[in-house]
Amino acid sequence: MQSQAQQHHLAIDAQTLHDALEAHRRYLAGRSGGRRLSLTYADLSNCSLEGVDLRDADLSGAKLEGAMLSKANLARAILFGSDLREADLRGANMKRADLRGACLKGANLSGADMAGCDLREGRIALQDKLDGFRILRHEHRPGELNYAVLSGANLAGAQMAGTIAMASDFTDANLAGAVLAGARLTRAVLDGADLSGADLGGADLTGASMKRAVLAGVNLEQARLEDVDLSEVLRAPPPIVYVDDRALDEILADHETYCDSDGARGKVMRLEQVDFRPLKALKRRKLTALAAPRSIFFGMDLEGAQLQGADLSGCDFRGANLREADLRGAKFTDAQLARADLRGARMGPLMIAPGRFVRTDFTRASLRGTDLRGASAVKARFLEADLKAAQTDGCDLTGAELEV
Repeated sequence: MQSQAQQHHLAIDAQTLHDALEAHRRYLAGRSGGRRLSLTYADLSNCSLEGVDLRDADLSGAKLEGAMLSKANLARAILFGSDLREADLRGANMKRADLRGACLKGANLSGADMAGCDLREGRIALQDKLDGFRILRHEHRPGELNYAVLSGANLAGAQMAGTIAMASDFTDANLAGAVLAGARLTRAVLDGADLSGADLGGADLTGASMKRAVLAGVNLEQARLEDVDLSEVLRAPPPIVYVDDRALDEILADHETYCDSDGARGKVMRLEQVDFRPLKALKRRKLTALAAPRSIFFGMDLEGAQLQGADLSGCDFRGANLREADLRGAKFTDAQLARADLRGARMGPLMIAPGRFVRTDFTRASLRGTDLRGASAVKARFLEADLKAAQTDGCDLTGAELEV
């Protein structure tokens, strides 16, 4: 006779969980009494595990539905076949985690670091006394990300072949080098996502929104692109850029001469809608008062660059390195700075005359996931700016205009 369906998740009481986590903490610290956490097939639904260090833990087949795991460290954790529906994983570290066959429907992974994780479909078998081995099944198909929130998540190099992620939110996510071959991404939101070098061969993107997505080197062979919004997408840069028959680097050299000579030599040009990427780096270049609205600096190295008083409105600085750059008085209105590194940058007011100052302006700029640690943004303007998941520890925001 066919046996009745059994519950295959092991109930865990609070004390047992506490003891297991303490033993794992000692294990990670290399202390006596330590033991690697192994809660395979455990029922951890709705558990509060915010900020807990779960590196290398084995949570295969665990039920984590609705669990609170924001800021948790799940690097290299085994989550094979786990149930993470509706889980809160905001800002979690999931680097190289094994998520094969995991169900993430409705999970919030905003700002999570999932670089190198494995999200391919997988199946897990459990031994049953009556039925022998049986496949552990979720109510929904494993490998599912339907309706999940992954905005700003780092999925660089993630293995996501065959993943089902219908209507999921990948806004400003880093999917560079990710393998999404055969994935079902119908109606997914990939606005501003970095898909550089990603493999989307045979993927179904019907009805997806890919506005401002980075498609440099992406494989879209045999992908379904019906009704996809590809407005303002960023493709591979040209090998060289000319402005009025002059090479861009030559023009910038003239600009630096102008800055060094206080205007006695050199020349300043307005470089509107110019793609600076062929230059690869502008590290420590003197570009004071550069006028380059709606230009592209995506992923470039501008560490220590002097951009005081520059007009950079509407520019694309996503993923750019602006560490310790001098941005005093610069205009970044409507600019895209998602995932940019602004650590130690100077963004305070620029004195243009005794008692007269120009403030750095980030009005309506997107600073999602931007690193502002240690920066100075005294009296800077952030009106209607998107600072979601931005890191602001140690950032001096004295007198800054911030909308609460």
